[in-house]
Amino acid sequence: MDTAVLAASGAVEAPTGSLRGALAALSLSMLLSSLGTSIANVGLPSMAHAFHASFQGVQWIVLAYLLAITTLIVSAGRLGDILGSRRLLLAGLALFTAASVLCGLANTLAQLIAARALQGVGAAVMMALTHAFISETVPPAQTARAMGLLGTMSAMGTAAGPSVGGLLIAWFGWRALFALNVPLGIAALLLAHRYLPARSTEDDRHATAKRQRFDLAGTVLLALTLAAYALAVTIGRGHLGVLNALLLAAAVCGIALLVHVESIVASPLIQLAMFRDRVRRSSLAMNVLVSTVMMSTLVVGPFYLSRSLTLSATSVGFAMSVGPIVTAVIGVPSGRLADAIGAPRTTLLGLLGIALGSLLLAILPANVGLPGYLVPIAIMTAGYGLFQTANNTVVMSGAAAALRGVTSGLLNLSRNLGLITGAAVMGAVFALASRSDDLTRAHAAAVRAGMQGTYAVAALVIVVALTVGARNHVVGAEHV
Repeated sequence: MDTAVLAASGAVEAPTGSLRGALAALSLSMLLSSLGTSIANVGLPSMAHAFHASFQGVQWIVLAYLLAITTLIVSAGRLGDILGSRRLLLAGLALFTAASVLCGLANTLAQLIAARALQGVGAAVMMALTHAFISETVPPAQTARAMGLLGTMSAMGTAAGPSVGGLLIAWFGWRALFALNVPLGIAALLLAHRYLPARSTEDDRHATAKRQRFDLAGTVLLALTLAAYALAVTIGRGHLGVLNALLLAAAVCGIALLVHVESIVASPLIQLAMFRDRVRRSSLAMNVLVSTVMMSTLVVGPFYLSRSLTLSATSVGFAMSVGPIVTAVIGVPSGRLADAIGAPRTTLLGLLGIALGSLLLAILPANVGLPGYLVPIAIMTAGYGLFQTANNTVVMSGAAAALRGVTSGLLNLSRNLGLITGAAVMGAVFALASRSDDLTRAHAAAVRAGMQGTYAVAALVIVVALTVGARNHVVGAEHV
């Protein structure tokens, strides 16, 4: 498709690019941000050895990246609305690529953690603005397909991280994990510069007039609140202590103060009126619930496969890749389905798939073996692919042009909050249901009981999400 198609669809003018080139730039940006999360985990043992650090110490290599994304993603979206999405996305890609170089050159653990935090800042910009750009550049009739493509690229990054990372460490060492991002980042930067549409002159004048009204107080307050919550549910390995309680209390107070500040400032970071829209509010809530449940596959899977099914580390890796592969394969077809039958209906269909997969994992007998795990996981992740594509389409299709960046940021924030919450809550449920203090040494029967209990809770959570989705089905259909 050429510039004329973009103009006819209501997208901003793109005199130098094509839709296909723009989608390539956005897809590569999404791939890099998800790859940055998954590829580092496999290198933690090597980095712990290289820096003579503890496991708790090297965990901050992953945590710094996730915290930076979680705390800044909404602010990044708002800045895109004010400064221009193209300009900020180029800056984010440049920062991500430069930080990857710094990661590969780090000589101490502190340097690596700091570089990873910078990389997370760049990733926050990339994640916040990719969905916003879809609404700007893709014709409405093809929005769901484009969202499905982004979902596919995100899943591919998650799936490829452990396997590609393992090969890179074996061949070149842990520094190669970050060096891989450099050529990919440069390619994404060149594609974005060449093909992403620039704002019109009128848009630039409007953005210039609003630059001085960026909500710095709200930005700082939101970042501190999200950091307090993220730390509260990640430190202590799921065991709630005094520090966790204090951080949670600080997060609650931060939310209350943020609501007050956003209600009185002239140009708020988050317009509270956005949450009066029942469809948007419910879609974001469903995103949190579904992401919480999907995190259970990463929390429970490795223990069940290794302790209960006694698979080797290599076999566990292959089995764990089934879910992301299914999500990647279902991405574009789910977009086509959403375009054909409507995003609200596809959202409900996806939730039914997640519920069915969770229920099967909770009730299947032990003698079914590996197929009894992989088949429900495939159903569950296929449902997730349908849900993610359709729900993202509902949220972004209802966003005003001036709020696409912050809406995209809120969409990604809801997902990240769900993943962080899932790691803590589902991990705690798993440990409680298994009745084991040390899951690495638990008996097979205990681990299986833990898995069944976890997915029984997961099924109940999805029933709640289904109830929310069903109540908003009619209203949601009017937004797409």
